Amino acid sequence: MHKFLRSIGFSDIRKKDLEMILNDIIECPDVLKVTKDSEGNEFAELSFEVAHNMGIKVCGSYEEDDHFHMDYYYPYLIGSTVTSQEQIEVQKHAEKESYAGVCDEVSLGVTLIFYIQNVADFLAEKRMHETCIIQGAKMAALSTEGKILLPVEKKKKDDQDRAYKQTARNQLISQAREGDEDAIESLTLEDMDTYSMISRRVQHEDILTIVTSYFMPYGIESDQYSILGEIVDFYTAENQVTEELIYCMKVECNDIMFDVCINAKDLLGEPAIGRRFKGNIWMQGELCL
Repeated sequence: MHKFLRSIGFSDIRKKDLEMILNDIIECPDVLKVTKDSEGNEFAELSFEVAHNMGIKVCGSYEEDDHFHMDYYYPYLIGSTVTSQEQIEVQKHAEKESYAGVCDEVSLGVTLIFYIQNVADFLAEKRMHETCIIQGAKMAALSTEGKILLPVEKKKKDDQDRAYKQTARNQLISQAREGDEDAIESLTLEDMDTYSMISRRVQHEDILTIVTSYFMPYGIESDQYSILGEIVDFYTAENQVTEELIYCMKVECNDIMFDVCINAKDLLGEPAIGRRFKGNIWMQGELCL
């Protein structure tokens, strides 16, 4: 059973109930897309919404007698805004017809890897055009564990200084990737200064008042992360099958924006605009083709 089903409101579902839901999706999907996969075989993608912009996708193929063979399924949340417009490379997973998106988002400081949601659209576009142009991605994340933190007081001047420093750092990172040794040295010295500053302040301040946001890999799977970011907007949704409450938040983390959904049972605290969300996420994305 998929770990992140609870994120969209299936916290207590049993295997037998899940099989019934998957059969219902196969019998009567909300959206059905059929195309050819990377090896020329039929590929079908069936979607079923349990709340606004979230639900379950079932992928597989139809056999000769119109019997559907399911390869895999996964819960999804569709992002509301374009998160990244950096160049995105698409790579196929080894064990099934699913794909990962990879992009170098400078402001994050790490290579961003996410699970691609609109596989059928991507495969169809790739078959029509040899060169598939990707114009960005709408990112969203599912979480099974999180908490709400109070905001850190900010001044307008501090925001301006931070924006200027971030722009300068992004420029240095770009130069370092091209092999500029001076840029690499500058970044190394800057990181050493940051480490020294944190070491001094952490002795008499809480670490979460010093670090306002972070985005770093979590666990052994490449598309899961631990994040801390500011809540820009949020709303509540209800799973129409289980009637469980779900929190959907738009989070700004290290200067990128994406949506996060989490079961109300798994969230410690009450979300509000300006507060911060801290938790572990599975990053997904819809390619803009």
